[in-house]
Amino acid sequence: MATARKHPDGAASAGATIYSVAERAGVSIATVSRVLQGAGTVSSTTAQKVLDAVDQLNYVPLGAARSLAVRHHEAHGLVLPELTGPYYSELLMGFESRAAELGQSVTLMLTDGKADLARAVRQLATRVDAIAVLGSAAMPPAVARALHGQKPVVIIAGTPQEGIESVRAENAHSAEQLTEHVLAHGRTRLVFVGDPEGAPDIAERHAGFVAAHRARGLEPAAPVRVPFREGEGEAVAERILAGEIEADALVCANDELALAIMSHLQDAGRDVPGEIAVVGWDDVMTSRYVRPGLTTVRQPVHELGVIAAERLHQRVSGALPRLEPQILPTEVVIRGSCGCPTR
Repeated sequence: MATARKHPDGAASAGATIYSVAERAGVSIATVSRVLQGAGTVSSTTAQKVLDAVDQLNYVPLGAARSLAVRHHEAHGLVLPELTGPYYSELLMGFESRAAELGQSVTLMLTDGKADLARAVRQLATRVDAIAVLGSAAMPPAVARALHGQKPVVIIAGTPQEGIESVRAENAHSAEQLTEHVLAHGRTRLVFVGDPEGAPDIAERHAGFVAAHRARGLEPAAPVRVPFREGEGEAVAERILAGEIEADALVCANDELALAIMSHLQDAGRDVPGEIAVVGWDDVMTSRYVRPGLTTVRQPVHELGVIAAERLHQRVSGALPRLEPQILPTEVVIRGSCGCPTR
């Protein structure tokens, strides 16, 4: 039975190869190789022609095969929106620490400010053996199709896609439990702070917030849609102080927002939780040491990074992809910011 002939770059002749990229760009194979390896000996104009051809042909070299046969170690990509905030740093620490234990090197790509995420991810794929992506914004269907069967991919805390592994924390049930806890304390004007359309996990948390209200026959207020950053929390606090937002409890999409709001309100002389309760999500370290302690939901952020690194290593080593998302449990952590006695 005839088999597809392999070119030196490791790609089957049935698909895009280094030869077709060179032909499309009008350059030599050696030039394509130098561009993909990041060599600085190629002019920017020529390099751009090569990258355009890579993009047009959805070319992804099979670096995993080269890694196993030549390098004896793996290079894995991790795609994050940014590095500000404790969530991203904790996830990165988990991923990097486990990667180091497994002898993997890590290439980090930040997507904020990149106009064409799909192209950026495809270019990253030319330099690594496998990729982990936080959320699904940087892994649109076109990119997933380009990488499918060529590069192992794990999506962290994003919407599962066919043929691509995902690992995430449970969100909706814990958010419903947290919201019910606040409602049970007699709070009647709860507001969700965060944009449900900003990320799949935030949408699930908002769904839990809504479910807790409707279980009591209540209609939830519209969310205050803000990005998940400290500065946005301070802006929300200013709107509360100005009377633009009327609430006796805030259910925040993450601890960064919750801590910023609580601190700003306290600095302005407002009583938290006497006048307004504030709860968060993540259980970052600071949540335990502020006063009152922040009621929140503990999710295993470090473990998400660890598992993603492990699964990429296993996939590069030949393991089959898991068809079902891997969902890690979360836990409501009661402290004083919801109105409970301080523990």
